[in-house]
Amino acid sequence: MKKRLIVIAFIFLLLLIIPFPRKIFSVECTQNYNNSDEAQLKQIIAACESKKNELHQKAGTLASEIEYMNTQINITELRIRETQQKIVKTQKEIEALSSKIEGLDTSLTYLSKLMLEKIVAGYKKRSISFLSLFFDSDNASDFLKRAKYLKTAEENNQKLLIQVQEAKLNFEEQKKLREEKKVELDNLNIILNQQNTLLASQKVQKQRLLADTQNDEAVYQRLLSQAQQQLASFKSFVQTSGADSIIAANGLGSGSDGNYYSQRDARWANQQIGYSSENILRVGCLLTSVSMLAKKNGQNVTPSDIALDTNRFWANTAWMRLPWPGVAGRSYTGVSDIDTELQNGNYVIAGVRITDCSNGGNHFVVLTKKDGDDYLMHDPIYGPDIKFNSHYSTICSSATFK
Repeated sequence: MKKRLIVIAFIFLLLLIIPFPRKIFSVECTQNYNNSDEAQLKQIIAACESKKNELHQKAGTLASEIEYMNTQINITELRIRETQQKIVKTQKEIEALSSKIEGLDTSLTYLSKLMLEKIVAGYKKRSISFLSLFFDSDNASDFLKRAKYLKTAEENNQKLLIQVQEAKLNFEEQKKLREEKKVELDNLNIILNQQNTLLASQKVQKQRLLADTQNDEAVYQRLLSQAQQQLASFKSFVQTSGADSIIAANGLGSGSDGNYYSQRDARWANQQIGYSSENILRVGCLLTSVSMLAKKNGQNVTPSDIALDTNRFWANTAWMRLPWPGVAGRSYTGVSDIDTELQNGNYVIAGVRITDCSNGGNHFVVLTKKDGDDYLMHDPIYGPDIKFNSHYSTICSSATFK
């Protein structure tokens, strides 16, 4: 019997120590959530970000690309809701602070008025000395009462002064806090506008992908292959160029015309392009060339600005869409006669051959001037005002903006 009790007690202890398996509820990427639950919204956004990363790893078909874009759109819409919630919350905080400030202002006005009355009353009694108080008193008891009254009045005045000071300090603190909240509200509205712009851009990009591919997997695969080939050739050239390092801001200068940019510039070399994971240093020769033509024609944009314009790039790659989206109010134009274009004052973007001429070239430069039998160029890798034949021999493609 004793052994049986020991066994039962042991089993009971095990049941207490070993936890029962609990059902784990995971948060899914969805638009459905309780609008008042900020924590749940953050969890859903995190789940969507995780899903987006998984889809990015699996990308390779039109269906997966569309799902990736839908997830991006979903995340942006959720972040818009998150920002809207913060705006409503901040507006309520500002209203509450305004109400509190109004109450403090009323209280401060009352205390200040009371303090002023006390000061006036104290001023009228300023000539009362200890001796006059003693002689004016009928007896010792009266003297003590009057002395105690004056002391109490003085103490009350000091307390009132402290109250006024505290009320004033609190009033100023609340006003400062309200101003900070107003600045926060302004920033939130800016963020909301940016998010709405991003959402519109993402939706346009999705529709453009469907239009470019005619919603056809074969067309998508062909375009994806072209993008991968060109970006791979860009990377290969940079790696073998001997100039694949980041340089200081404007480290190669602005060129004789002030229009030169380098893809190696520290200000943007590591910046990602569009929605891709590629950066300007490795694959940014074409977008850097485009930014030089934009500046030449009066639009002051940098390679960073071009890289941020997601509408310029195909799907979630760093491959610039064809025809290249225009700059400075001008449109893409293929060039058959480079010399004539240069004589007319138009710079020409030239794709050059390193290994082959597939996809227009392995690298892109800007031809700026005819120089005898050669050209002067702005090369995003090597620098401005360089002779073309010092580095290249074959032009695969050429285009400008008119």
